Amino acid sequence: MHDIAKPYKSLEKALNILVAFQARNQEMGTIELSEMLDLHRSTVGRILKILVSYDFLQQNPQTKKFSLGPTNILLAKSLRQSLKTDRIHIVKPYLDELRDLLANTVIFETLSLHNWIMAYVSEGPGRIRLVADIGERMPIHVAAGGKAFLAFSPREIRNVLLEGRLRRLTKNSITDKKKLERHFVEIRKKGYAFDGAEYDESIHAVSVPVFGYEGMPIASATVASTPQRITGENDSTVVLELKKVGEKISKRFGYIGE
Repeated sequence: MHDIAKPYKSLEKALNILVAFQARNQEMGTIELSEMLDLHRSTVGRILKILVSYDFLQQNPQTKKFSLGPTNILLAKSLRQSLKTDRIHIVKPYLDELRDLLANTVIFETLSLHNWIMAYVSEGPGRIRLVADIGERMPIHVAAGGKAFLAFSPREIRNVLLEGRLRRLTKNSITDKKKLERHFVEIRKKGYAFDGAEYDESIHAVSVPVFGYEGMPIASATVASTPQRITGENDSTVVLELKKVGEKISKRFGYIGE
């Protein structure tokens, strides 16, 4: 039993040493790491040699101290590329699970060449009629997902995406830009956006932003259904569960929170 557990303990120690460089990648020596992690000096020395041999760490020939090595750059590059190209593959399990839990349609919305689009739709059992199809452009100022994205984006991005006259789709559409800015303040306070028949008179939707590793919104997760099923109340099951899923997806994209 002890022999089986030993390799895992060694792996855990090696990972703890790597994580110690996570904050600032400041050079550290064997003694410093040993004291910081409460590990024996000889144990740290052995693990450091292995990590250096695989370029996870590199040693400064002058100070003899260690810092993160080029292997981490290659891994990060690969991860960032997959986060850009495999977004649907990443979010699909979370959205499908939420659809089954709420019995409502769940949508992943994102920005594509300055256009707000539905990138993935997980159809609920009711199969509500959506005005837009996957890949079709939607007015960002009336879609719940678009409003969630805009609210948490820097003002300069909002100015670009809301340039020109804003189209009214229903009597509830907000087309006044000053009113929209006040609306965005409220969205940031609540942590989610509500579309009360602003895009389509037969549909209500709530949405939360999805954040990336740089701390900026990269997409939105949305639940859409009839006005009877989605009220937009803070404590509703739809809002609470959607927020949880939004946090999980953001974490998958490398977001660590404020």
